[in-house]
Amino acid sequence: MLSVNTNTGAMIALQQLNATNRDLTEVQTRISTGLKVAGPKDNGAVYAIAQNMRGEIAGFEAVKTALDNAVSVVDVGLAAGQSISDLLIEMKEKAVAALDQSLETSSRNALQNDFLALRDQISTIVSNTEFNGFNILDGSSSSLAVLSNPDGDTITVSSQNMATGTAGLDISALSLATATNAAAARSGIDAAIDTANQQLAVLGTRAKTLEIHNGFVDKLIDSLTTGVGNLVDADLAKESARLQALQIKQQLGTQALSIANQAPQTILSLFG
Repeated sequence: MLSVNTNTGAMIALQQLNATNRDLTEVQTRISTGLKVAGPKDNGAVYAIAQNMRGEIAGFEAVKTALDNAVSVVDVGLAAGQSISDLLIEMKEKAVAALDQSLETSSRNALQNDFLALRDQISTIVSNTEFNGFNILDGSSSSLAVLSNPDGDTITVSSQNMATGTAGLDISALSLATATNAAAARSGIDAAIDTANQQLAVLGTRAKTLEIHNGFVDKLIDSLTTGVGNLVDADLAKESARLQALQIKQQLGTQALSIANQAPQTILSLFG
């Protein structure tokens, strides 16, 4: 039936062209954002799953920040502890040298001054072993609780008091003024070296624990991020091919609509 009021062919062509334009807009959006699911309208279920996973990632990112901070605190403590252990060894060397009863007064005084300077340096190191406001060697805190997961669980790192007046490291009264004093100083320094090395071993073990857990959290974040990508990322190679096909389809649809719109013109020939 020929009619100037109803052009069925044009309506069908227009419907197809509109559908092609919608698909083309979708593809262009995917290419520009890199996402096949950019919002709930694209795929509500997948978007909800992806958002939940993004929440998990955000939680573990916060955990990683806490772990990085704790690793730095312990690393600073280890570096300082190693320096203290080295200084104690130097102090032992001075104490052994001062055991010589034939030392002249000037030589003994020089050893005594070096000995005291090394002891004071230990105190300086302990007081400056701080990272982000936390000192793991001065006894100001018994432990450091480190966040290990988004649920609030923690890893505990025990602080190690390496101040020179504490048990096992009580070297504040040691002297090399006489050979007898030097013998007592050597014994005291030996005990201090043993204590310091035990404390370093504890810190080293906890540092390894934090390092392992930090690596695990890194891998977990990467796995979750990959999972989100698998859900929402667009295959750009596929979308590029689809874009070219839709552009051709759009051109053909425009031509089809143009032809359909010209159909009523044939009616004029009937009244020529």
